Amino acid sequence: MGASQNGGSSPPQSGGEVARAKPETERGTPDAPSRRSPEKIARARELRHGDNQAEAALWNELKAKGLGGYKFVRQMSIGSYFADFACRSQRLIVELDGSQHAESSYDRQRDKFMRDEGYSVLRFWNVDALKNMRSVCETILAALEGRLAEDVAAADLRFVFAARKTRDSAL
Repeated sequence: MGASQNGGSSPPQSGGEVARAKPETERGTPDAPSRRSPEKIARARELRHGDNQAEAALWNELKAKGLGGYKFVRQMSIGSYFADFACRSQRLIVELDGSQHAESSYDRQRDKFMRDEGYSVLRFWNVDALKNMRSVCETILAALEGRLAEDVAAADLRFVFAARKTRDSAL
């Protein structure tokens, strides 16, 4: 079939349809295993669709690289835990907590696990995300930019710092 028969510069056709490249998500073998289990994917989706106004408000600030150009994801699984928000490139977890988390030994254990995995953890109260969003975002930026570099424990904020490993320190 020559160029004059298929209408000029149209792409070649097979079976009456234009051949198209598969989207990136469909490339490779159809049975390629996912890095995450179906159970963790389902749990993360469930958590994302929960009814938490504070998380929804903070997500509006963080999504689409809206805060300083840093990419965040929601409900990322780390071990058996799920982080409310995570910036993988800077290894920062941001958690929003309700009053049930006050002095929680479970949260301290969770924070230790996250630090051992190389993530710093910032914890704010839900009410602060709703009433003081600007301060919350400025504090997140300070952590992302390395201006917070030690543990902080205050009435309205908890920061568990995980020092980043460099190539020199790994040698």
